[in-house]
Amino acid sequence: MYSRRSGMVRGMLAAAVVAAGALCAIPSLAEIKGLEIIAPASPGGGWDQHARTLQQVLQDQKLASGIQVANIPGAGGTIGLAQFVTAKKRAPAILVGGQIMLGAIVTNKSAVTLDQVAPLARLTGEYTAIVVPADSPIKTFADLLARFKADPGSVSWGGGSAGGSDQILAGLIAKSVGVEPAKVNYVATAGGGELLASALGGHVTLGMGGYNEFAPQFQAGKLRAIAVSAPQRLPGTDTPTLKEQGVDLEFVNWRGVFMQANAKPAEKKELEEAIAKVVASNEWKEILKQRGWIDQYQSSEQFAAFLKEERSRIEGTLKDIGIVK
Repeated sequence: MYSRRSGMVRGMLAAAVVAAGALCAIPSLAEIKGLEIIAPASPGGGWDQHARTLQQVLQDQKLASGIQVANIPGAGGTIGLAQFVTAKKRAPAILVGGQIMLGAIVTNKSAVTLDQVAPLARLTGEYTAIVVPADSPIKTFADLLARFKADPGSVSWGGGSAGGSDQILAGLIAKSVGVEPAKVNYVATAGGGELLASALGGHVTLGMGGYNEFAPQFQAGKLRAIAVSAPQRLPGTDTPTLKEQGVDLEFVNWRGVFMQANAKPAEKKELEEAIAKVVASNEWKEILKQRGWIDQYQSSEQFAAFLKEERSRIEGTLKDIGIVK
């Protein structure tokens, strides 16, 4: 016997089934599980900062969870690169790298190159600051150049890894002011904390690195920037550019991310979409503004094409300034 009450119950059950089906039909937000981000440098430097910023934004935007950042420093990122290439794949992973790595591969004659990874995205660029301790007798870039021209070996240029962007810029500056680039007394560090300690301790005449990496020391009055490689003074700063001080150079150090070459198409697409959402987010854009990073985003295809040209340019520059034969 059909009762009004049983009919209502059946109707409610049917509605619940329909509703459940509708909910299942709504696609859930994709979330990458257990992502590992490799920063092939010591904590505190530009690659480490990018790795941890990616970790923050990916988590905040609910694009990935269980993210771990691993620091594998040494040899301009080539040690981290080698481990990234040879590691047994357990979970999705990306590698932070950049212009420095291209030079380090050449100068270190690395057996592992960027041919063994897949470009994921170019992310940012950053201008280089030239800094001295607050109590240094070198007060201006003109002071530095006068000393450098008189006795090149007496000026030690502290920067990141050998063959990287800092050493390339030092060589280009030397060439621009009539000093043989091979005479640059370049002191390579693992970047980050080691470079900062060398600059603060006066173990090098000057330090070179991303403006933002030194910013806390500028604010604390421990370091002073005497030049920046930007086309014009950076917003909110009074540091003169190289061009203002007679050296006709602009120089930007780019950073990007790579994925494993054997990543499956579905994983590749997932990572590409996640990074695209990161760089489109207001959170990422605000961080770039705060850190003084330049938005240089390129998709995986654009980045791959850029790398071919960039590799040729870097290798040519290293030969021009005498770093490699």
